[in-house]
Amino acid sequence: MTSEFISEQFDPGSLKKNTKDPRTLFGLIMSGIAGTFMVMAIIPLIIILLYLLIQGISSISPSVFIELPPPPMVEGGGFGNALLGTVIMVSIGALISVPIGILAAIFLSEYSGGQIANWIRFATNVLSGVPSIIIGVFAFGAIVLTFKTYSAWAGGFALSILMLPIIIRTTEEALKLVPQEVRQASVGIGANDFQTVLFVVMPAAIPAILTGVTLAIARAAGDTAALLFTALFTQFWPNWENKLAEPTASLAVLVYNFAIVPFKNQQALAWAAAFILVLLVLLTSIISRLATSKRQF
Repeated sequence: MTSEFISEQFDPGSLKKNTKDPRTLFGLIMSGIAGTFMVMAIIPLIIILLYLLIQGISSISPSVFIELPPPPMVEGGGFGNALLGTVIMVSIGALISVPIGILAAIFLSEYSGGQIANWIRFATNVLSGVPSIIIGVFAFGAIVLTFKTYSAWAGGFALSILMLPIIIRTTEEALKLVPQEVRQASVGIGANDFQTVLFVVMPAAIPAILTGVTLAIARAAGDTAALLFTALFTQFWPNWENKLAEPTASLAVLVYNFAIVPFKNQQALAWAAAFILVLLVLLTSIISRLATSKRQF
């Protein structure tokens, strides 16, 4: 009986008959359509990466990471100051937004409920939809006009506002993924609410929290509008002696400035910087995927 059943299941004739079944045929067609649209979704990314590589490969060399941007019509140079400025301002934004975002998410997930939490979530969703140029204008009025100078601190402040709603939303969802049984078991052995959150819930949710943080960093690293109003741009290295309280270069603004000039050497450098910027965003996305794959729950 078993051998006959197996022979029927793997009989090529029966497989051919199954493909003629309307439901099976419909499933195959829909799978083909889904696969086609999946390929169509990936194609733009591949085209962008290839186009940026083709346009900027001639300018990519070890020297571009350590040299300053060149003047018009002068060969050589690089975007070392812009790369360093991007790292500095994204780091400042992360130092501001990550603690605030994680603590806000813990409050929403573990301690708050009802209308207050709903209004906070609504405000977070609205903030995530605010255009970055509006955030740049706000940071310009709050920081630049107050201290009377463009600076890396103003740029980092603007980027922190961009990062904050992403961190809050992803961290709250990460905390909700931890089963309630884990919290109940912690309380059952004598831990209070604070100890449960700090030593049980947070370690279990760290991979998913890291995913949100890396996505927020990728979002901030590629933004231009907010930095145009706050950090502006400079051809020089960040001034540590002045405590970064002066205009600071960034990759995104360098691409914007050099891509619209009529000088070939600066245009080529803009293509190279754009390719590196996309690679940085792609790298953070890969890191977020790896962190998610190690999730415990």
